Formats: sequence, structure tokens, C-alpha cells
Amino acid sequence: EEEDSHNPITDDQVVKILVKDGIKLSRRTVAKYRDQMRIPGSRERKAVV
Repeated sequence: EEEDSHNPITDDQVVKILVKDGIKLSRRTVAKYRDQMRIPGSRERKAVV
């Protein structure tokens, strides 16, 4: 699924989605794995208009 390049999903939003699916992780854990996968943060992924 592609995310909106003008409003990329944040680590906090990822945590909320995972909690709905019964997976409990902290935002720091989500950020750690995002960094390990070399995915930039939401601010870096936001498209410049």
C-alpha cells in the first residue's frame, strides 16, 4: 500500500495501527526497525510542494 506523499504516516500512527491488530510495540521500537530498514522518518518522506 502506498502512503500519501504529502501526509506520510508517522511512527505513532504505525503504533496505533498495530495496537488495533493486537500487537503492542512502543514508538521507539517502531522507529528502531524503520531505521534498520533504512526507511526515512515521516518528515524526510514528506513531498516538498
